[in-house]
Amino acid sequence: MAKSSENSGTVIIKKYANRRLYNTESSSYITLEHLAQMTRDGRDFKVIDAKSEEDITHNILTQIIMEEETRGQTMLPVSFLRQLISLYGDSMQSMVPQYLEASMEAFRRNQSQFRQAIEGTFASGPFAEIAKRNMEIFEAAAKAFKVPGETTPAEATPPAAKSDDLSALKDQLAALQAKLDKLAK
Repeated sequence: MAKSSENSGTVIIKKYANRRLYNTESSSYITLEHLAQMTRDGRDFKVIDAKSEEDITHNILTQIIMEEETRGQTMLPVSFLRQLISLYGDSMQSMVPQYLEASMEAFRRNQSQFRQAIEGTFASGPFAEIAKRNMEIFEAAAKAFKVPGETTPAEATPPAAKSDDLSALKDQLAALQAKLDKLAK
């Protein structure tokens, strides 16, 4: 079989009876974590059963979500899951996939617009430096929720540089607090 489907850039993944996943593009066995990362990277893939050649991409993506949820990466509230389950067999069931896709696309657009607005804030304005520092603090807090095993550019910095950065941030925070105290008086 071809390594990708008709020059579309879609990577074909074969799933064998022994549950192993084979990436035909890299000619190597991969894990569900690899597929999750490919999804995050925007890579398109199709998972097929090696024996029947049935498209099982939906099942594998659902399995990835289940594993993420079990690892503590919960994103789907119980009430949402209950509502979703209750829609199976309902007359509106056929409309749910399109609605969810449109909702996720709108969320992505909003997320992109939010990022652009933040970047615009950094470019100019009297509060640009404060916003930039707040974003740095926010990013530092977000790192606490990162996926185990991932490394970030900040983690590649030597400990001495991290210490200097932390001291600089503490000094900046103290200066901001002093300004706020003066304004409050």
